[in-house]
Amino acid sequence: MKKHLFLSIIAVLIIGLLAACGSEKDPKADTAAKTDSSPKTRIYHSENGDVKVPDKPKRIAMLAATYAGNLLALGNTPIAVNEYPKNNKFYEGKLDKAEVITADSLEKLLALEPDLIITYSDDKNLKKYAEIAPTVSLTYDKYSYLEQHVEIGKIIGKEKEAKAWVAEWKEKAKAEKEKVQKAIGKDATAMVFEPFGKDLYVYGKNWGRGTEVIYQDLGLKAPEKVEKEVFGPGYKAISAEVIPEYAGDYIFVGDGGAKAENSFMKTDVWKGIPAVQKNNVITFDSESFYFNDPISLEKEMEFIVNALTKGK
Repeated sequence: MKKHLFLSIIAVLIIGLLAACGSEKDPKADTAAKTDSSPKTRIYHSENGDVKVPDKPKRIAMLAATYAGNLLALGNTPIAVNEYPKNNKFYEGKLDKAEVITADSLEKLLALEPDLIITYSDDKNLKKYAEIAPTVSLTYDKYSYLEQHVEIGKIIGKEKEAKAWVAEWKEKAKAEKEKVQKAIGKDATAMVFEPFGKDLYVYGKNWGRGTEVIYQDLGLKAPEKVEKEVFGPGYKAISAEVIPEYAGDYIFVGDGGAKAENSFMKTDVWKGIPAVQKNNVITFDSESFYFNDPISLEKEMEFIVNALTKGK
């Protein structure tokens, strides 16, 4: 009996030791677990130097208005934007849950806890944003509309997806260009302008308002005066009296929004322009056509091609 009792005690002690060993934490294993759960980062080589950004950012504050649609096209819904993208009808409610951030609402931005902020290089709050989250800034006119999409892809870790869209877009544009040229010829010219308040602006080939589609994708030519005076700077203010000097075979006119002054359309100067007399004036929604991201471009392409080929 003593022998059996002794063996029982030994067995209990062994079980206890094994349980204790099993419950002890391995410091190295704990450290490895913490490392694995930490967000992965990478270096983005920005215009202003290297920035450590999340490998796959999930809470992006897009404070550069024209790039909001680039995020959406790449499957990322921003948690914050400024007010302009909210008015783009082409986004069809995709930004309804995004908070509106202004230059004076930094506390609101901080409370949203973004893991990445993207804005323009001339944003006066750049340094303040950098204190909230990794911040990348881009210069708008440094990139073509296709380059800007690829650059946004690089920033958020989706360069491959961005390049895939660009390749698909080029193929689509080629087919649409053939369709348009068959309808209106290869030498047709076009002017793009819109009222802004009481001023009128003519736009170049890479300044939104459908200019990328019209001049670059569909191959419509610009009147000589537009190409010489506007393509370089991107836009130019003109008076209503000189519109005929810039007018093409087709005139694309932005409605300019609710506060635009459209009285120029009632003048004899306007009514005497050949494109007006031939009903070759195409009016577009300025608040949606401001943008040149994939979502907007696809809608603009559809609208423009239909307008140019309708009945031809």
